Amino acid sequence: MAVKLVTIKEDILKDNKEMSALLKARFNKSKTLVVNLMSSPGAGKTSTILNTIEALGPAVKTAVIEGDITSTVDADKMDAKGIPVVQINTGGACHIDSAMVAEAVADFDTEGIDLVVVENVGNLVCPAEFEVGEDVRVMILSVPEGHDKPQKYPLMFIETQACILNKIDLLPHTDFDMEAFRKTVMSLNPKTTIFPVSMKTGEGLDAWAAWLKDKVDKKKNG
Repeated sequence: MAVKLVTIKEDILKDNKEMSALLKARFNKSKTLVVNLMSSPGAGKTSTILNTIEALGPAVKTAVIEGDITSTVDADKMDAKGIPVVQINTGGACHIDSAMVAEAVADFDTEGIDLVVVENVGNLVCPAEFEVGEDVRVMILSVPEGHDKPQKYPLMFIETQACILNKIDLLPHTDFDMEAFRKTVMSLNPKTTIFPVSMKTGEGLDAWAAWLKDKVDKKKNG
């Protein structure tokens, strides 16, 4: 039974990677940078997306794919700001996979779109295993979650090119150990970039937006 379960999982991941490759080819054709944004619930994915789009400005044409188990709460926030958005409701699944994204963008024209942000389901485990046609994987950790999360959920930190540490305005009110956090993250993934930010105050947002804008420009001009 154990062997059979492993085989099933391998088949699922193989199918997902094949669909992800097809999606990536499509996004490459339109020179659209795709970001897979992951975090636990409440870390600040939606506020990060909204503030990032504002910081990038109108020169970067951005669309969002929202992933939630149910509801359109976050998609409604995007729509209210005039941001093109597609909602994926997973119906209980703890992550978005490439088949879901393919269905969501089946009738979505990415020509003229510079950046697509996929807001994954809030979860620090499953999303790290499933590609969705992305160029860049970014995860968000919030200060109240604690500095030990990289030790508990290493794959999420290993698989990402950037780690946003949100809610740093709360640092004085917590026992979050920034030095320990940086040390653990860099030991897991020395190539990642850590961005301490506060989406409430705007601190650190410019550095993160500049990093992302550079990725967008390289994709567009590459």
